[in-house]
Amino acid sequence: MARAVWNGQVIAESDRFELVEGNVYFPRAAVNAEYLRPSARSTVCPWKGTASYHDVVVDGQVNAGAAWFYADPKPAAANIRDHIAFWQGVEVER
Repeated sequence: MARAVWNGQVIAESDRFELVEGNVYFPRAAVNAEYLRPSARSTVCPWKGTASYHDVVVDGQVNAGAAWFYADPKPAAANIRDHIAFWQGVEVER
């Protein structure tokens, strides 16, 4: 079981997840979307593709760009399509 928690709130929880480069990628269905807000931020990984970001928002507090995903990952990272990962103080337990 993996769980992502920020500001005392469970953002994601699942017994199914992908582990890539030490990051837990949760299936989108296991993430509580009410805590996510789209962000304009994006980055590019040479082997995974272009990452898009969400801010994590709990009780009015914003953790900017704390969640990311690859909407159209490159073939080598196809296993993380429709998955979301967290960082920047979001505690991920597994």
